[in-house]
Amino acid sequence: MANPIAAQSSKTLDVVIPVYNEERDLEPSVTKLRDFLKQNCPYRWRIVVADNASTDRTLEIAKALAREYPGEVTYIHLDQKGRGRALKQAWLVSDADVVCYMDVDLSTNLNHLMPMVDPLFAGEYHVATGSRLMPGARVTRQFKREVISRAYNLIVKLMFPRRRFSDAQCGFKALSRQAVKDLVPYIQDNCWFFDSELLIRAEQQGYKIWEVPVEWIEDLDSRVKIIPTAIEDLKGLWRVRTSKFRE
Repeated sequence: MANPIAAQSSKTLDVVIPVYNEERDLEPSVTKLRDFLKQNCPYRWRIVVADNASTDRTLEIAKALAREYPGEVTYIHLDQKGRGRALKQAWLVSDADVVCYMDVDLSTNLNHLMPMVDPLFAGEYHVATGSRLMPGARVTRQFKREVISRAYNLIVKLMFPRRRFSDAQCGFKALSRQAVKDLVPYIQDNCWFFDSELLIRAEQQGYKIWEVPVEWIEDLDSRVKIIPTAIEDLKGLWRVRTSKFRE
């Protein structure tokens, strides 16, 4: 991993970007993220584009980026859709000390990346997440999306009273290598509920979660279908509430 800032570091970070039909945003986002990491990341890093069954030029662009930036950008391809499925594959095959992910639209300000992963490299935590609901967070999104998000997180709190994290769905998370091995193979959801299930199961297994308030700007071109996703999330919460881990 060519990175002059991190030349003396032996610790490694994989930054995964799960994508589905993102031919428009992929190249500028990877370029922006690469520039940020070169200037700000003290670890040996790699960007991993996790393409899950794209039907446009996304995979072609990912391959071109990997050729242009060998050692800094790579990719994996899955024949089935699902953000959770893409993250599982990318994280489980990674050998990095810490893995993280962010959405391709870079909705979360990149300045929050190091504050999120640093405690994991220090061994203080093994699971970290961004939060759009903590004091200090700054969020720009439609009123409807804000209400739905807060309602969903209230439901999570009511169903799991011992929950300590505030935002189950923020697309900005990191795990240590230990947490990946302990948790990821047993997360059942392969789609949008993956994030919630990961955090709930992590707490159930005794992991303390490091939460960072973030600046987040909604992508108005989001592919998330709110109502079907909400229904699946509620089904997922009930499944996790009524089943044991690793069943």
